[in-house]
This record gives sequence, structure tokens and C-alpha cells, in this order.
Amino acid sequence: MHTHHIDRPADLDVVRESYDRVADNYAHMVVTTGVGDIRCHPWLKASIDAFADTVGELGPVLDVGCGPGTVTAYLAERGLDVSGVDLSPRMIENARRLHPQCRFGVASATDLDLGEASLGGVLGWWSLFNLPRDVLPQVLARFARALKPGGHFITATHVGDEDFVRTEAYGGVPVRWTTHKWQPEQLVDLIERAGLRPVAELRLPADEQTGPGVVIMAERAG
Repeated sequence: MHTHHIDRPADLDVVRESYDRVADNYAHMVVTTGVGDIRCHPWLKASIDAFADTVGELGPVLDVGCGPGTVTAYLAERGLDVSGVDLSPRMIENARRLHPQCRFGVASATDLDLGEASLGGVLGWWSLFNLPRDVLPQVLARFARALKPGGHFITATHVGDEDFVRTEAYGGVPVRWTTHKWQPEQLVDLIERAGLRPVAELRLPADEQTGPGVVIMAERAG
């Protein structure tokens, strides 16, 4: 089954190239400092554990925007049938190097061809905030259709009202991407409009590394 067309973000190629440039530095940071590793953040780890417990028997899980594969590998260790995809080929090279036991592929969230009711779980873990505001609802609707009844979607993202254009990242590497921030209520509304039922929400205050964030888990009713 072919899924509905999703608008291609105008800055997709620029965003891909930016993440390619920072991929090695980012992967090194995760490995050496634990920043970006859920095992170093108890509440984020608890959220992923709850997701894993919920979807473990439901079938394949897809980690969309998996970066260097940290969460994908963690879920695989938990026994889930999980694979990861990322827009950046260099991120996927790092993921395959660091986690050779896992399955990874290069793909944009806007280009995935997902079968109806084919997945037990989908993650958009700190990975959907670069999607333009008119594109994110289309991606969420695709995820909703791809989930089996009882399947779950989990997302984490940055909270705020504004769009922030980032020009350097992870060691001063020049980049260009826009972080589209959402208020939790707005994101919950988008998820509901996509056809999912929110079941849990975790709000994270700003800390020394990042601004406020939110984690939302939602279910495809059935």
C-alpha cells in the first residue's frame, strides 16, 4: 500500500547537509559525555521504558530520526523488533558503526512508505522539530495510519512559541536548521487530529544543557 503524499520541506537538503556535518561530533559527544543518551537521564529513560513495555508484543517498531542509533540500540537490547532511519547518511554511518547488531536506513520522515497498520510503535524522539509547522501534521497522520490498533507513538521535542534558526552546533560546526518549538497543548492537539489518543505526558524544565521540553505518548485506538 502506498501512503499519501507529504509535502517536501523546502530546507530538507540544507538540513540533511547540516546534520551530516555535525554527525561525527554528535556521536562522539553521546559516547563520551552521555549527553543525548537516555540512560543518563532517568525521566527520559523511564518514558522509553514505558513505551517499550507497552509496544513490546505488538510488532515492529520504527525509530524515525534515530541519529547515531542510541535509542534504537537500547530498545533492541530490551528485545524489541526495532529499526532506525535518519535523514542524514553520516548519522546512519555512525549508527551502523556503533551498533552493528541493529538495522538502520537513510530516510526522511516525509519520505517513508509505511503500510497501513504495519507497526506496533513509532518514535519521533527529539527528531521532528525541524519539520515545518504545515508538514508535521501530515507526518503525524502517516504515523497514525501505520500503527496497528493498540500501537503507540512517542515523541519528545522542544517547548516554546518561536522558531529558532540554528547556525552552529556541537563544537561550533556551521549548520542551518530551524527548530520549530511547540507548546504541549498545541502538540497534543496535532496528535489528536492525526487520529491518536494521548495517554501520557511528561514536561521537562529547562536545564544547563537545553530549554524546556515535553514527552508525549499516544495510542491508535482499536
